[in-house]
Amino acid sequence: MVEIFKTNVEINTDANAIVSILQRQFPDCKINFDLEDCDRILRIEGGRFNPKQIIEHLNLQGYICVPLE
Repeated sequence: MVEIFKTNVEINTDANAIVSILQRQFPDCKINFDLEDCDRILRIEGGRFNPKQIIEHLNLQGYICVPLE
């Protein structure tokens, strides 16, 4: 399973913190950001996860996160 999200995360330290938290919740997934991309991509690959949980987590942290189509 691969999901790609558009976010408004801009700072590497914020992205690293988000990845660390998500990695603990979804240890079987490969998770990374591409902040160089204009859509500030969050990519999650592998394992089972619910995309709504990812979106909710980022929203609770004050970030926008929507599936990229």
